[in-house]
Amino acid sequence: MSERAAPHYCPYCGDEDLRPSEDGHGAWECRACARVFQLKMTGLRVSVE
Repeated sequence: MSERAAPHYCPYCGDEDLRPSEDGHGAWECRACARVFQLKMTGLRVSVE
């Protein structure tokens, strides 16, 4: 099992009481505001100089 990055705070209310959700891979639930959200890696930006 690989380690996953965990969010430090809820993007909606800013609270830090987060738990992994059973709604799917990358889903987190905030215990303060009861919202469920997902994190998704979209890629890396390439710097062209």
